[in-house]
Amino acid sequence: MPYPKGHKMKVRNKIVESAAQAFRTHGIHDVSVPFIMKGAGLTHGGFYSHFDNKEQLVAEACRYAISDTIALLQEAADQENQNPKINTVIDYYLSPYHRDKTEMGCILPALSGEISRSSEEVQQVFTHELKRMIAFISNLAEIDTSKGSALLSTLVGSLVLARSVHDPELSNTLLSAGKQHAKELVMI
Repeated sequence: MPYPKGHKMKVRNKIVESAAQAFRTHGIHDVSVPFIMKGAGLTHGGFYSHFDNKEQLVAEACRYAISDTIALLQEAADQENQNPKINTVIDYYLSPYHRDKTEMGCILPALSGEISRSSEEVQQVFTHELKRMIAFISNLAEIDTSKGSALLSTLVGSLVLARSVHDPELSNTLLSAGKQHAKELVMI
Protein backbone atom coordinates (compact mmCIF):
# COMPACT_ATOMS: atom_id res chain seq x y z
CA MET A 1 0.00 0.00 0.00
CA PRO A 2 1.54 3.35 -1.01
CA TYR A 3 2.08 6.14 1.49
CA PRO A 4 -0.43 8.98 1.41
CA LYS A 5 0.45 12.12 -0.53
CA GLY A 6 2.77 14.36 1.45
CA HIS A 7 4.06 11.54 3.68
CA LYS A 8 7.70 11.97 2.65
CA MET A 9 7.57 15.73 3.37
CA LYS A 10 6.01 15.11 6.80
CA VAL A 11 8.77 12.63 7.65
CA ARG A 12 11.44 15.06 6.42
CA ASN A 13 9.94 17.83 8.58
CA LYS A 14 10.00 15.52 11.63
CA ILE A 15 13.70 14.88 11.02
CA VAL A 16 14.46 18.60 10.66
CA GLU A 17 12.52 19.41 13.86
CA SER A 18 14.36 16.67 15.74
CA ALA A 19 17.71 17.92 14.43
CA ALA A 20 16.95 21.55 15.35
CA GLN A 21 16.04 20.51 18.89
CA ALA A 22 19.14 18.31 19.24
CA PHE A 23 21.50 20.94 17.78
CA ARG A 24 20.06 23.64 20.04
CA THR A 25 20.71 21.46 23.07
CA HIS A 26 23.92 19.58 22.24
CA GLY A 27 25.55 21.39 19.30
CA ILE A 28 26.34 19.95 15.88
CA HIS A 29 29.35 17.74 16.52
CA ASP A 30 27.97 15.96 19.59
CA VAL A 31 24.80 14.86 17.79
CA SER A 32 24.77 11.80 15.56
CA VAL A 33 22.40 10.99 12.73
CA PRO A 34 21.03 7.95 14.65
CA PHE A 35 20.31 10.24 17.65
CA ILE A 36 18.38 12.66 15.41
CA MET A 37 16.44 9.88 13.74
CA LYS A 38 15.56 8.33 17.10
CA GLY A 39 14.29 11.75 18.24
CA ALA A 40 12.04 11.79 15.18
CA GLY A 41 10.77 8.29 15.98
CA LEU A 42 12.50 6.80 12.94
CA THR A 43 15.32 4.40 12.18
CA HIS A 44 18.75 5.49 11.01
CA GLY A 45 18.38 3.74 7.65
CA GLY A 46 15.76 6.17 6.36
CA PHE A 47 17.95 9.24 6.75
CA TYR A 48 19.59 9.06 3.32
CA SER A 49 16.29 8.94 1.47
CA HIS A 50 15.72 12.49 2.76
CA PHE A 51 19.21 14.05 2.98
CA ASP A 52 22.53 13.60 1.18
CA ASN A 53 24.52 14.07 4.39
CA LYS A 54 24.47 15.58 7.87
CA GLU A 55 25.67 18.96 6.57
CA GLN A 56 22.54 19.29 4.44
CA LEU A 57 20.44 18.54 7.53
CA VAL A 58 22.37 21.13 9.58
CA ALA A 59 21.57 23.75 6.94
CA GLU A 60 17.86 22.80 6.94
CA ALA A 61 17.76 22.79 10.74
CA CYS A 62 19.26 26.31 10.82
CA ARG A 63 16.55 27.57 8.43
CA TYR A 64 13.83 25.90 10.45
CA ALA A 65 15.14 27.06 13.84
CA ILE A 66 15.48 30.72 12.81
CA SER A 67 11.98 30.71 11.32
CA ASP A 68 10.71 29.12 14.52
CA THR A 69 12.47 31.72 16.69
CA ILE A 70 11.22 34.64 14.60
CA ALA A 71 7.65 33.30 14.82
CA LEU A 72 7.97 32.84 18.59
CA LEU A 73 9.37 36.33 19.13
CA GLN A 74 6.76 37.90 16.84
CA GLU A 75 4.02 36.12 18.77
CA ALA A 76 5.44 37.41 22.07
CA ALA A 77 5.59 40.95 20.67
CA ASP A 78 2.02 40.73 19.33
CA GLN A 79 0.59 39.54 22.65
CA GLU A 80 2.00 42.40 24.70
CA ASN A 81 1.01 46.04 24.78
CA GLN A 82 4.48 47.20 25.81
CA ASN A 83 5.93 50.04 23.76
CA PRO A 84 8.20 49.68 22.02
CA LYS A 85 7.36 46.05 21.18
CA ILE A 86 11.06 45.23 20.95
CA ASN A 87 11.18 45.49 24.76
CA THR A 88 8.92 42.45 25.00
CA VAL A 89 11.29 40.56 22.70
CA ILE A 90 14.30 41.66 24.76
CA ASP A 91 12.57 40.58 27.99
CA TYR A 92 11.69 37.18 26.53
CA TYR A 93 15.04 36.57 24.84
CA LEU A 94 16.99 37.35 28.01
CA SER A 95 14.63 35.56 30.39
CA PRO A 96 15.57 32.65 32.65
CA TYR A 97 12.97 30.61 30.73
CA HIS A 98 14.72 31.12 27.37
CA ARG A 99 18.12 30.57 28.99
CA ASP A 100 17.01 27.24 30.46
CA LYS A 101 14.94 25.90 27.53
CA THR A 102 17.82 25.34 25.12
CA GLU A 103 15.92 22.69 23.15
CA MET A 104 13.41 25.28 21.93
CA GLY A 105 15.53 28.43 22.18
CA CYS A 106 17.27 30.49 19.55
CA ILE A 107 19.85 28.52 17.60
CA LEU A 108 22.26 31.47 17.25
CA PRO A 109 23.76 31.19 20.76
CA ALA A 110 23.83 27.41 20.49
CA LEU A 111 25.69 27.09 17.18
CA SER A 112 27.60 30.30 16.50
CA GLY A 113 30.84 28.88 17.87
CA GLU A 114 30.62 25.74 15.74
CA ILE A 115 29.52 27.27 12.45
CA SER A 116 33.00 28.60 11.61
CA ARG A 117 34.18 24.97 11.46
CA SER A 118 31.26 23.80 9.31
CA SER A 119 31.01 23.43 5.56
CA GLU A 120 30.68 26.41 3.23
CA GLU A 121 27.06 25.38 2.55
CA VAL A 122 26.21 25.53 6.26
CA GLN A 123 28.06 28.83 6.69
CA GLN A 124 26.14 30.36 3.76
CA VAL A 125 22.78 29.25 5.15
CA PHE A 126 23.70 30.41 8.65
CA THR A 127 24.78 33.79 7.27
CA HIS A 128 21.51 34.17 5.37
CA GLU A 129 19.48 33.22 8.45
CA LEU A 130 21.48 35.58 10.67
CA LYS A 131 20.71 38.40 8.23
CA ARG A 132 17.00 37.47 8.43
CA MET A 133 17.16 37.64 12.21
CA ILE A 134 18.93 41.02 12.12
CA ALA A 135 16.27 42.33 9.72
CA PHE A 136 13.48 41.06 12.00
CA ILE A 137 15.02 42.68 15.10
CA SER A 138 15.76 45.93 13.21
CA ASN A 139 12.23 46.17 11.81
CA LEU A 140 10.59 45.40 15.13
CA ALA A 141 12.78 47.95 16.94
CA GLU A 142 12.41 50.46 14.09
CA ILE A 143 16.18 50.93 13.91
CA ASP A 144 18.73 50.57 11.10
CA THR A 145 20.48 47.26 10.54
CA SER A 146 23.72 48.51 12.09
CA LYS A 147 21.94 49.11 15.41
CA GLY A 148 19.93 45.92 14.84
CA SER A 149 23.19 43.99 14.51
CA ALA A 150 24.47 45.50 17.76
CA LEU A 151 21.19 44.73 19.50
CA LEU A 152 21.15 41.11 18.33
CA SER A 153 24.83 40.73 19.26
CA THR A 154 24.02 41.99 22.76
CA LEU A 155 21.12 39.54 23.08
CA VAL A 156 23.04 36.53 21.78
CA GLY A 157 26.21 37.33 23.73
CA SER A 158 24.33 37.88 26.97
CA LEU A 159 22.48 34.59 26.54
CA VAL A 160 25.66 32.66 25.69
CA LEU A 161 27.39 33.94 28.83
CA ALA A 162 24.33 33.40 31.05
CA ARG A 163 24.13 29.78 29.85
CA SER A 164 27.86 29.23 30.28
CA VAL A 165 28.35 30.01 33.96
CA HIS A 166 27.76 27.63 36.85
CA ASP A 167 26.70 30.42 39.20
CA PRO A 168 22.92 31.10 39.11
CA GLU A 169 23.32 34.57 40.60
CA LEU A 170 25.93 35.57 38.01
CA SER A 171 23.79 34.08 35.24
CA ASN A 172 20.79 36.15 36.31
CA THR A 173 22.99 39.25 36.58
CA LEU A 174 24.22 38.71 33.02
CA LEU A 175 20.61 38.45 31.79
CA SER A 176 19.59 41.61 33.65
CA ALA A 177 22.62 43.60 32.48
CA GLY A 178 22.03 42.41 28.90
CA LYS A 179 18.38 43.52 29.08
CA GLN A 180 19.31 46.94 30.37
CA HIS A 181 21.99 47.48 27.73
CA ALA A 182 19.79 46.15 24.92
CA LYS A 183 16.96 48.52 25.85
CA GLU A 184 19.42 51.41 26.00
CA LEU A 185 20.61 50.55 22.48
CA VAL A 186 17.05 50.89 21.19
CA MET A 187 16.68 54.33 22.82
CA ILE A 188 19.91 55.77 21.34
